[in-house]
Amino acid sequence: MPLRIAYIISIAYIFLFLSCTSRSVISGKEDYTDFPQEQELKAKTILLDTALFRYPFRLHIGDRKAIVLDLHGTDYFFHAFSYPDFRYLSSFGKRGDAPQDMLSAENCRWNGAFLWTLDSNKSELTRFEFALSGDSLLRKEAVNLDKDILRALDFVMCEGSAFIIPDYSGDSRFCKVCRDGKLLHKFGTIPTANEDALKNARPALAQAWRSFIDYNPRNGVLAAVTQLGEVLEIYNLKDSTHVVRIGPHGEPEFQISEGYGIPTGIMGFSDVQVTDKAIYTVFHGRSFKDIARDAQKGVSHLDGGQYIYVFSLIGKPLKKYVLDHYICGISVDEQLGVIYATDVNRDEPILEYSVKTI
Repeated sequence: MPLRIAYIISIAYIFLFLSCTSRSVISGKEDYTDFPQEQELKAKTILLDTALFRYPFRLHIGDRKAIVLDLHGTDYFFHAFSYPDFRYLSSFGKRGDAPQDMLSAENCRWNGAFLWTLDSNKSELTRFEFALSGDSLLRKEAVNLDKDILRALDFVMCEGSAFIIPDYSGDSRFCKVCRDGKLLHKFGTIPTANEDALKNARPALAQAWRSFIDYNPRNGVLAAVTQLGEVLEIYNLKDSTHVVRIGPHGEPEFQISEGYGIPTGIMGFSDVQVTDKAIYTVFHGRSFKDIARDAQKGVSHLDGGQYIYVFSLIGKPLKKYVLDHYICGISVDEQLGVIYATDVNRDEPILEYSVKTI
């Protein structure tokens, strides 16, 4: 299974575009230094009845199904399993150049019984529905995204059948997109202290602040965590508050060299989930300086982060889990008290961690 490929591709995406707006008021901006509770967790391996994966990056559970995104899938990007027994059902999202194939896959999201996927290379969202047999997915429709949206790398569904997509133009933080893919409006600003970058390199700054996002329609909380640095943003779309929490490693760091942004600092978060009670994140914390130094010595590291950070819905640090594996993606089942995780370094990549309710 290839190592560090996802990071290399993601970091390359961060600085693909270099062209710029006003800042909005932040309701609360605070630093955090530590967590009041810390606990070590040991995983139980989920034994699957099939070997499919090259780089299982994301895991989403809904409608008694578990969907795994294989970022570098050879034939298909997505694989469906029954839940909670993880019995293999089928694969979908065929990789290829045909009109109904996918060139890339960034994420998938449940919307009731439907499943939406994002292909950044085609700038397309696709809706799938399970067949009546319940063991295969049917492609129902495709939505082409507005050309004003620069390379969508993540998305969530929100009220009114709209989509929220991170904005990498430098104009704002997010784009709100209607059901037919048209841009409705942009909102939010990058909460950086880097005044020089705000004035002279906003698009590069926006790419450095590339974030993974999640949204819970039941409480209206939209959370974003930065892939570089250690920043959590919380937008409550019901009361319009915006909270920023910055950890010990600070905001994303980068340098501009010959027109290109070079990431420095640390590899930050790789996933986030907003539940009804809390915000769960996967954190790495490894510095690029150390990664480069070890690479020169021929030392390779396992992909992923060894920590799950838990915050309240207003950003208060609650708990830090220290894991016995390095993971990329998570899916939290608060009712069962379980966190499922993907470990791209193993042939059996699906892990189960038992946790107490936060």
